[in-house]
Amino acid sequence: MIVTYDLSQFGIADGQIVVGAEQQYWTWDRPGPDRVGLNTLAYYQTFFDRTLELKLGYLRNQNEFTGTLFGGITGSNMSALFQAGMSTNAAPTPAINLKLNFDDRLYNKVSVQRSISPDGAYVHITENPTGLNWSTANAGILLVEEAGYKSKAASGVPDTWLRAGVGFNSSRYTNLADPKQQRESGNSFHYIAADRQLWQSDALGSPSRGIYSGFSVMGAPPDLNRISRYYELRLYAKGAFDNRPSDLIALVATNTAWSKVAMDAALAKGQLAHRETTAITGTYTAHLAPGIYASVGLSYIHNPTSITHTPQTEHALNLLVSTLVFF
Repeated sequence: MIVTYDLSQFGIADGQIVVGAEQQYWTWDRPGPDRVGLNTLAYYQTFFDRTLELKLGYLRNQNEFTGTLFGGITGSNMSALFQAGMSTNAAPTPAINLKLNFDDRLYNKVSVQRSISPDGAYVHITENPTGLNWSTANAGILLVEEAGYKSKAASGVPDTWLRAGVGFNSSRYTNLADPKQQRESGNSFHYIAADRQLWQSDALGSPSRGIYSGFSVMGAPPDLNRISRYYELRLYAKGAFDNRPSDLIALVATNTAWSKVAMDAALAKGQLAHRETTAITGTYTAHLAPGIYASVGLSYIHNPTSITHTPQTEHALNLLVSTLVFF
């Protein structure tokens, strides 16, 4: 549950106070520990006719950078950035974000964020289930910078979004080549992403409807991160059918390249290990009513586990069902 209080009624331009709490419960151990706690606690305001945007508090930077949501619903896998410290919905951390809009298309966005635990989101949530603690063990400061070009769809003008970013983390990470040695700082990540509308099905009435394509590339040092590269190709359609103008169809192919350092360490122990994980996912998201969306999809994954596997876990076929409610 997230609640926003509008401060513009008091003369504060675009001023907002955002407070959110979440509860998550798992019937399976692996995805993460159960928690009840803070989701976000933020203050947002613009300056100089929206040239500058400020957001500070306990933030979820997974929603602030790279464009996790494409087509409004479906999103990219950001595990390559989470491992390098990016805060998540389940692990918000103190941060200050500033966005400079050079015009209505070009922008530059920076963040000074307390990193999540260098041992991962699972450890972070275990140590700080409420999300209220200022920090966790071995966590430092994460600096993130993103530059981008974003043009909204108009009649005869296709929707376009180009962005690239880097992050530098002072947290103390375990070296995957020798986990027993002293922890070291200096982790980082980088990414580029692009989305482009290829065809407008209703240019005059609703120019955002049509077919889109996009890609994402993310990377991090293989000695400190289990994911060294992440690649994604996506093809999606908004309002493909005239009688369903708000529905979304998406086909996404991903490839996760695992750290060679971690893979070599696993092989040295006699474990079965793989260099990469490949997945193809198709989803259909239906707009059922104002603020209510339902999604169904099918995902095939080759090597669904992280680096090591057994003969029984080389392939997976997952049925995906979700519901989103906004009010």
